[in-house]
Amino acid sequence: MGTVRSKDGTTIAFDVWGEGRPLIIVDGATAYRGVNPLNAEVAGLLSDEFRVYAYDRRGRGESGDTPPYAIEREIEDIAALIDDAGAPAMVFGWSSGAVLTLDAAAAGLPITHVGLFEPPFVVDDSRPPLPGDYVERLDAAVAAGRPGGAMELFMTAAVGGSAEDVAGFRQTPYWSTFEAVAHTIAYDGRIMGTTMSGAPLPAGRWGAITAPVLVMHGLDTMPWLVTGARAAAEALPTAELRAVPGENHGTTADVLAPQLRQFAQKR
Repeated sequence: MGTVRSKDGTTIAFDVWGEGRPLIIVDGATAYRGVNPLNAEVAGLLSDEFRVYAYDRRGRGESGDTPPYAIEREIEDIAALIDDAGAPAMVFGWSSGAVLTLDAAAAGLPITHVGLFEPPFVVDDSRPPLPGDYVERLDAAVAAGRPGGAMELFMTAAVGGSAEDVAGFRQTPYWSTFEAVAHTIAYDGRIMGTTMSGAPLPAGRWGAITAPVLVMHGLDTMPWLVTGARAAAEALPTAELRAVPGENHGTTADVLAPQLRQFAQKR
């Protein structure tokens, strides 16, 4: 394990593979190295050509956290990782981490290629939008000492699960692990902003991006995620949309690694 110190002094923990071209992988909500082995699997497949960083976003795993939260602090975390890896870098993001990746590229970080997997945009009526007070309710649950309440809201309002799904997950040994990072769910809620409201994506939020963008979605994923991926590709002039094998908001390392390898050659 290695660490970098972000601009505000927060320690960000990471694992790294290989010595080639820098590639930073950004997790989505609740994910981090301790619960998501997929990034390590992707890194292992790419380590012959890339220097791959998988890190714990602030507030998760072995990384620190410094209040108050702001999206800019997470962008600074990515900047610190790119600096450690050797700029410029390719950056790939899963789910809401894909949206953070877009924000980092739009902020002017030295990013050569932007890879995205299923940014969870809700741009029509294909599924219910997030409640308007979603972030406030998450913060209130955590402040009241009810991280499980924040997890339940995330699983139902954001993920689209049922009360029965939540009840079943509560009985597994994984529930307490995810409760421990429940306070960070509101971080991703802030990153998503209005992009899960059922309205078109905000004009201009990522207008400064000039790097090539690859937007991927699973062939057998949920229909609203396909719609969201298409909306992302249409909103980004340098974007390419690609359907790959995958389902349930995910894919496998043997699918993702060659897609990223091929995309890295694009100019």
